Amino acid sequence: MPGEAARKLTREEIERELKVLIIEALKLDETTPEDIDSEAPLASAGIGLDSIDVLELAMAVHRRFGVTSQGDDEANQQIYASVRSLTDFLEREQASGATLAPSETA
Repeated sequence: MPGEAARKLTREEIERELKVLIIEALKLDETTPEDIDSEAPLASAGIGLDSIDVLELAMAVHRRFGVTSQGDDEANQQIYASVRSLTDFLEREQASGATLAPSETA
C-alpha cells in the first residue's frame, strides 16, 4: 500500500530467495533449496558455478532485489563466494536502506 513501510526480509528469507534464484537462473531442475549448502563455495568444487553462471546470478539478484554490487573484482568475488556471503551483502544493503521485498512466490 502507498505510504506503508515495506517489511524487511529476515536472513532466512534472503537465503531461501537466493537459493531459489540459483536454481531458477541456472535451470537446476533436480535441485531444491535444501540441497544447497549456504557455506559451500558457489564456484568450482562447491556448487560448481563458472564465471558465466556467476554473472547470470548477479543479473538475477539485480532483477529480484534491485541491488547491484559496485565493488572491484576482488570484492565481487568475496560477495559471490557463497550463499552465506551473498546473504551478508544483501543484509548490509537492506540495513543501508535498500528495499528487499519478499517475492510473491515466497
